Amino acid sequence: MSVVERIQEQLASQPVVLYMKGTPDFPQCGFSSKVVQVLQACDASYRAINIFEEPELREALKEYSNWPTYPQLYIKAELVGGCDIVIDLFNKGELQTMLAAAQ
Repeated sequence: MSVVERIQEQLASQPVVLYMKGTPDFPQCGFSSKVVQVLQACDASYRAINIFEEPELREALKEYSNWPTYPQLYIKAELVGGCDIVIDLFNKGELQTMLAAAQ
């Protein structure tokens, strides 16, 4: 299975997927930690994937998403964005609506 196929499988495995540095219990960067906090505040069910565990995935995902930084939040296999975008959507109440529609 190619790296791109693996990304597609991961995105298909659950409606909400977060590619992050570390894990929800032990985020390894402040931006990943903030997105986890926002998802917890929304009581969202999601799959978290630690990009540090798969270096080839970390590089391939940047090309796949055309987004250079992490974390990356996907809802229904569509890139929502990184930390700033997720927080902005949360503050506007839009993220909660997107997450509810995805479940």
